[in-house]
Amino acid sequence: MKQVLKYVWYLFLIFLAGFLVWRFSFMIVWVVIAAVISAVGHPMVRFFDRIRILRWHLPHALSTGLSLFLIVAMFFGLLAVFVPMIVNQAETIARIDVNRLAQNLQGPLQWLENEMHYLGVMPYQQSLQDFIIIKAKTVVNLGSVGLVINSFFNVAGNFFLGLFSILFIAFFFLKDEHLFEESLLLIIPVRYHADTREVMATSRYLLMRYFVGLIVELLGVMSIISISLWILGVENALLIGFFGGIMNIIPYLGPMIGSVIGITLGVTATLASGTYDLLLPVLLKLTGVFFVANFIDNNILVPLIYSNSVKAHPLEIFFVIIMGGSLAGILGMLLAIPVYTVLRVIARQFLQRFRIVQKLTETI
Repeated sequence: MKQVLKYVWYLFLIFLAGFLVWRFSFMIVWVVIAAVISAVGHPMVRFFDRIRILRWHLPHALSTGLSLFLIVAMFFGLLAVFVPMIVNQAETIARIDVNRLAQNLQGPLQWLENEMHYLGVMPYQQSLQDFIIIKAKTVVNLGSVGLVINSFFNVAGNFFLGLFSILFIAFFFLKDEHLFEESLLLIIPVRYHADTREVMATSRYLLMRYFVGLIVELLGVMSIISISLWILGVENALLIGFFGGIMNIIPYLGPMIGSVIGITLGVTATLASGTYDLLLPVLLKLTGVFFVANFIDNNILVPLIYSNSVKAHPLEIFFVIIMGGSLAGILGMLLAIPVYTVLRVIARQFLQRFRIVQKLTETI
């Protein structure tokens, strides 16, 4: 009877832990992001700690603050570079001569209207212009505008709260390099402390390899797209390269999203300049550059980063990303590889007697 009660208690604790993880998942995300920031910032902290001016040296808390400040400054520095480009692109779109564009697109639009009539998407007595206006009115109304405004303030509030919380947690993770590890050990039995420290060390090593490789991939794709488009004379090459590269954070799906955004930006810049005769050449250049960049990314960079950095088979990584996407959408795809990496390390340390675990972790 005591054995049954013990297992019931264990199940209760597992369900309670699962509920708490689900209920406070946003806090777990804060902690994980703060841990990543601290992993990146620890070398900076150690560098500032080694600075000596005669007998005086920087206090450890000041070294921590300077490191965190530099990380935040780099983040906002990127925003300072690219936000004006995005604003300029919005102004460019606003300069598009809609009437002239409509005249140039009259033939294709008439074809599209006929096809929509033929397919039954739009009634025969209705024009494409009326159809678009009606659909726009159903989407844009006072209720939806109010909802958008409320959503904007909610998102802005959550963003600044999350940003402050992440920076606050990251400061203490940077100040005490072993704070995260020691906090985790508080809820783990003492007999497993040595194994847990081994798991933490191996996970930190593999995740650092992964994140460094991911940054290299993003910079590589950005450079390929930006330089290629600049050589071909396409406007906004740097901005297009930025979006094309940053979308690669999302495995497999990201390059397609980045290609659509990049091609749209290039086409709208051409439409704004009024050079409609260059529209097809620009479209071909953009499509060709994104095709080559994605080919290099998928066949060279992705296998090198997603497979070699975490020491897993490419097919294994593919299935993990698909399962992560099916469970939690894009966020699941983003977190799939880091989470799987940590789970593999834990399994190798605690479940090595199982043959499937031995096979999946033999390369670690």
